[in-house]
Amino acid sequence: MLTYKPPIQDLRFVLFDMLNTESRLAGLPGFEEVDEALIMEIADQAGRFATEILFPLNAVGDHRGCGYQGGQVRTPPGFADAYQRFVDGGWPSLACDVAYGGQGLPGTLHTVLYEMLGACNHAWAMYPVLLRGAYECLTVYASEPLKQQYLPNLVNGKWLATMCLTEPHAGSDLSLLRTRATPQADGTVRVVGSKIFISGGEQDLSENIIHLVLARLPNAPAGSKGLSLFLVPKFIPGRDAPDTRNTITCTGIEQKMGIHGSATCRMEFEEATGWLIGEPHRGLAAMFVMMNATRLAVGIQGVATADVAWQSSLSYAQSRLQMRAATRQTLASTLDRPADPIILHPPVQRLLMIQRAYVEGFRMLAYHIAVMLDEAGGDPDMQQRQQKQGQLSLLTPILKSMAADQAFDGASKALQIFGGHGFITEMGIEQYLRDTRIAMIYEGTNEIQAIDLVVRKVVADKGHQLELLLSELQQLAHGKDEGFMQAECRSLDELADAIRKRVHRIIDGASSDPNLPHQVAPDVLRLIGHGVLAGLWLRAARAARMRIDQDSGFYQEKIDTARYYYRYVLPETSNLLLIIDHALEDVHQRSSHHGLAGVFQFHPRDETQGRGNCGRRILSATPVKAAH
Repeated sequence: MLTYKPPIQDLRFVLFDMLNTESRLAGLPGFEEVDEALIMEIADQAGRFATEILFPLNAVGDHRGCGYQGGQVRTPPGFADAYQRFVDGGWPSLACDVAYGGQGLPGTLHTVLYEMLGACNHAWAMYPVLLRGAYECLTVYASEPLKQQYLPNLVNGKWLATMCLTEPHAGSDLSLLRTRATPQADGTVRVVGSKIFISGGEQDLSENIIHLVLARLPNAPAGSKGLSLFLVPKFIPGRDAPDTRNTITCTGIEQKMGIHGSATCRMEFEEATGWLIGEPHRGLAAMFVMMNATRLAVGIQGVATADVAWQSSLSYAQSRLQMRAATRQTLASTLDRPADPIILHPPVQRLLMIQRAYVEGFRMLAYHIAVMLDEAGGDPDMQQRQQKQGQLSLLTPILKSMAADQAFDGASKALQIFGGHGFITEMGIEQYLRDTRIAMIYEGTNEIQAIDLVVRKVVADKGHQLELLLSELQQLAHGKDEGFMQAECRSLDELADAIRKRVHRIIDGASSDPNLPHQVAPDVLRLIGHGVLAGLWLRAARAARMRIDQDSGFYQEKIDTARYYYRYVLPETSNLLLIIDHALEDVHQRSSHHGLAGVFQFHPRDETQGRGNCGRRILSATPVKAAH
């Protein structure tokens, strides 16, 4: 069966031993009284709500799923009651402005909360997860009357929100969107169009649903530059009359591989009343505020799923008896058994340690980002805020994509440890494998995250922000610590140098071959991501060493896991560097007119040649010759 215990001790270590969160937040306006005791009390309460209320509903949501009839969606049994308890507990308002009824606490606490929720019930957490992004988007871009009318009920959770981007013909390519918005004399617009894959587009949890919709105004420029953002409510709030049902219809819900308890809706806007958010034709800028919040949320989902998988597989490995271990422990309780716990078998230990190194590493990265987000939003020094925003622009796509990858891989490794029992539904781990697969796709596929990082961030600014990050990693590696983990420090220093050299060559090569940064983007993202994780693990080991006399077992495990990461996980970077080097060599060959033996491009089958070619491969690999 699945095992989950809120990682309270690890959270305390990351937030306070490593990141000095209390002192960093205390220097920000409004957070002067936020201390370790308050944060850990909220973390403890969040863990209790998630484990006691949501965890028991996880399998229920998967087995029962959502029902649809006549435009109405019915969530799984217990979901609506759990959401009401969530609202009654004040959880939606945790990190919102007191001016709109919020509690005025740091956004870091929102991250703590959603790690717990995602670990215990990914599908249920999909309903409120967009509240934070919608709140931030409206806070920055909505007019004051719209803020006053809509934010209080979003903050208290009585209303929920959606993000309406995707259309049947347009997935990640927002430039293809066709939904239209026609201005009216009263200042509203009428929205017409179809949207798909809308999480929580219709549900029975909240009194109202606020849809944030990308659409085109008349005579808008073509492509993504012509998109505007609109607030389109399910019910239009009435001042002197009852709320009016807007002309929005859920035409169906998707039958999916996972997250069955989350209603993924097809929505039809039929002359629906809406209001412009921000400036005309600047909708993407406003929507990206929400999307960046959701990308962080996806990264947190990855940490959460990977943690449940790790905890569950560890528990199972400790109790499952199979075969004799190569080296038996001299414990009286095991010597008289016919077999040993599988945790004593080295291949199982390897699966467990890889999981642990990634789970705890990505938790460090998630909270590193969360605290930096609070600083970027509240630091009185504008230069410091801009510097942190620049670093966040690099770290967010890394967390989203690598944590999503690891959640799926971690759940797969956990299933492997469970063996045949893991493949059985009643054990629960196969649900986590199915549920988490979507995280590699939504909120921008992992490939798009890589292109965003490498092309739009690193290449676009000639590596300036990346250089700041690499310099920080090397300063960390050069820190004097009486010889502690010197081999690891050298590895980090050398990796930072290797990243710098490859990135400079990629930037230079992009001018002659624009495909180059796109081709190596996934490899570069993982390469930089490993550099960031290596830096965090070094910080973790140093923090643990300083406190090892307080709890030798816990802190020694941190040091051991840091060393394991460097010795058995970080070597993936050697393969990534080799792949990047091969791509760079190919560019050099093309530019030198030497030809490209062994380098391939894919060419679609020529459909104009008729049915006679149906037996050919649709994609054929042919050498690319250098142009003369």
